[in-house]
Amino acid sequence: MTVLEQPGAYRPTPPPGWQPRVDAAPLLPDAEPYRLLGTAAAAGISPDLLTRLHRELVRGRRYNTQATALTRQGRLAVYPSSTGQEACQVAAGLVLEDRDWLFPSYRDTLAAVVRGLDPVDALTLLRGDWHSGYDPHAHRVAPLCTPLATQLPHAVGLAHAARLKGDDVVALALVGDGGTSEGDFHEALNFAAVWHAPVVFLVQNNGFAISVPLAKQTAAPSLAHKAVGYGMPGRLVDGNDAAAVHEVLAEAVRRARGGGGPTLVEAVTYRIEAHTNADDATRYRPDSEVEAWRAHDPIALLEEAMRDRHLLDDEGVRAARESAERLAADLRTRMNQDPVLDPMALFEHVYADRTSQLREQAAQLRAELDAEAADAGKGE
Repeated sequence: MTVLEQPGAYRPTPPPGWQPRVDAAPLLPDAEPYRLLGTAAAAGISPDLLTRLHRELVRGRRYNTQATALTRQGRLAVYPSSTGQEACQVAAGLVLEDRDWLFPSYRDTLAAVVRGLDPVDALTLLRGDWHSGYDPHAHRVAPLCTPLATQLPHAVGLAHAARLKGDDVVALALVGDGGTSEGDFHEALNFAAVWHAPVVFLVQNNGFAISVPLAKQTAAPSLAHKAVGYGMPGRLVDGNDAAAVHEVLAEAVRRARGGGGPTLVEAVTYRIEAHTNADDATRYRPDSEVEAWRAHDPIALLEEAMRDRHLLDDEGVRAARESAERLAADLRTRMNQDPVLDPMALFEHVYADRTSQLREQAAQLRAELDAEAADAGKGE
């Protein structure tokens, strides 16, 4: 028996003036993932938006298959495919304004490409050439983040700083369901809510953190429910419904830009391919599960809805696929060219002004390279 279980034990209670800081009810997500395609509300979706979503979905699927093939050819060290998750990637890439920032994880190269990043530059990190491969400030795309969830506090910091400066900027941070088990996820959401930062968190719940299913990570009703504990709205959306994901993210971005603070969006989707090309997914999930999700393919869902509204025909499908093939051919051609790398570039873009240690290391490497060149010259 503990002290508090003894008869007459003192049991502290809140003072009479205690009350919740906010009403929890408006923060709760819907009981089911929000959907648009196949519903009456789909008739109100802009035809131009549906056409753009379809084009990018088809190009994105081909981008994924081509990048996966490049790993088999030794042109990429690793590739975490987003096949099956393209609706989340495309919506995230299209929903932001030019002045806004995208904070991707390692699986979100497609979102960066949809936002305008060169496909080859997006793969440079995964090729092992550079730590980034592009100028984050020029593209408003933070470096691809391989540690789980560490990009989330960075997104909050940038969004908070922008608000303090009076800049009309929103940050959209992407993370997988596995990343929600990291401390950085907790810290980012807590600071974002306390600071009322203009940031949107998109959790792509694809079912697995490598081989660990979501049920072994959390007992919460949904990941979107976690938002309530931090004092922000949680939204639950069908992550394979491109139109629904775009609408939910657009609403969250507008809310953030208008001073409403952060939002946590959980998109329920599925990782059709393995975690990476180094993973054997058949060891932890049955083929029948994968096939069931293939029947809920984001491209097929969108094409069916567009055909029903007479917004897409066979010629439109063919045009989208031809555009995708041109992207894949260009990617294949340029990735098959051996890069010309300068070892001295290791010291670029580390600090604005090099530290004494970096200057010393750069001088040492320069001397070693000059010595190697001199030795090679003697051999000739």
